[in-house]
Amino acid sequence: MRENDGSLKSDLSSLLAPSSPCSGGTSLPPRRASDMSALPNTEMRPVPVRTALLVGGDSHIEELLRAILEPGLWTLQHATDNAAALMMAVGKTFDLILTSEKTSGREDIELLRKLRRIRPHTRLIILAEESTPGDIITSMREHAFSYFSNPISPGGLAVMIRRAIEEPCWDDGIDVVSATPEWIRIRARCDLRTADRVLQFFDEIAELPNPERGAVGMAFREMLTNAIEHGGRLDPNQQVEVSYLRARHAVTCQISDPGEGFTLGEIPHAAIANPADNPLRHVEYRDARGMRPGGFGVLLTQRLVDELVYSERGSDVTLIKYLDLEPRPPQAGETQKQV
Repeated sequence: MRENDGSLKSDLSSLLAPSSPCSGGTSLPPRRASDMSALPNTEMRPVPVRTALLVGGDSHIEELLRAILEPGLWTLQHATDNAAALMMAVGKTFDLILTSEKTSGREDIELLRKLRRIRPHTRLIILAEESTPGDIITSMREHAFSYFSNPISPGGLAVMIRRAIEEPCWDDGIDVVSATPEWIRIRARCDLRTADRVLQFFDEIAELPNPERGAVGMAFREMLTNAIEHGGRLDPNQQVEVSYLRARHAVTCQISDPGEGFTLGEIPHAAIANPADNPLRHVEYRDARGMRPGGFGVLLTQRLVDELVYSERGSDVTLIKYLDLEPRPPQAGETQKQV
């Protein structure tokens, strides 16, 4: 085999070496200067680096941020408090700001107001030690990206951070039509990332006991995403309208979408329309049309709330959950009814 090594190297050398008329091989025409223009442009361009600002020194939040923000594309800076954060934002644009969970919602909303005067499109996630439904409503009016109060769910916060860094256009996604802590109406853009933001705000607003809080939240998610996906067809130029009413012994959510409507018997892609003898018919229907797995939303919601009522047209749905709470004590000037 060694004898062949020399000849193989010789053959490779002759193939790789440039030929000339004197080499006895096939000559190649010399490369002209004009040929160089056909070479691909390999100019290296700098990748823009985005910057996040974390207010306060919470090591758990910092660890979460560093796990999500891609090294080389993001840098992380720190501010000791809201005043320092505002001073830093005067001289530099930050792509994402997280407040300290040691401050109140009211303090962070004031920071947000000042920030938006100098940086109108600042994406700010409020982390608050304490808050009220009124604070959360105000944060929505002031276009906070999201809002979390203690105890903060690391998983939920991680999802919202990802939404904040992925969403190309966000601050026109949620409009407050009217709001009190008991009754709030908003309009939301028809995309699922905006739906996640709406759900987080409403989860903070809802002062419900467990397990009602979880049931209402899950049912609301199913109906909102249905309205956005099927009624709004995930068209960001369309909006859904959401109304949330909290009474003492009940909570209602009404969702109106811009679609043409439907009747429950005419949605073969949903489990609610399956005949008794074929409980998986909707799965076959979705598979045949390349639709994503699912279709259990309406059926699940019926199990989670006490009443699920559709309008005649089918583009409006109301969820009602009754709350088993103690009767309201008599107020000053009222007399207790005798039963």
